[in-house]
Amino acid sequence: MTILYEWRGPLDNAALDRLHAEGFGHPVGRADWRTRLERHSLGWVCAYGDGALVGFVNIAWDGGAHAFLLDTVVAPRCRSAGVGTALVATAAEHARAAGCAWLHVDFEEDLRRFYLDGCGFKETAAGLVAL
Repeated sequence: MTILYEWRGPLDNAALDRLHAEGFGHPVGRADWRTRLERHSLGWVCAYGDGALVGFVNIAWDGGAHAFLLDTVVAPRCRSAGVGTALVATAAEHARAAGCAWLHVDFEEDLRRFYLDGCGFKETAAGLVAL
């Protein structure tokens, strides 16, 4: 399958809801992704395979030097084929072009190898408050 990566690519709310549910193992929701992304994001990267949405990452930012990866998801059938690393690399390229100096990501322990080894992130001290 040939994968096409598109910065700020067109997306269908229902298709992203299905991908998100499939990738994160929860029921399909009904989010207004387009409005959310347009309002809060520097941009996003969509991965399409055979005309279907098979990967996605959102890049939120502070309007200055810091960008943040959110919602990185790849359809299970497309995992371990480089789709996730290509999504993150494309996001980093566009964040850099927008003048960002830092790209942040939080992740669960099982994704450590993906982000640190596969995508080149470095460990850093960070904090979190549950709200």
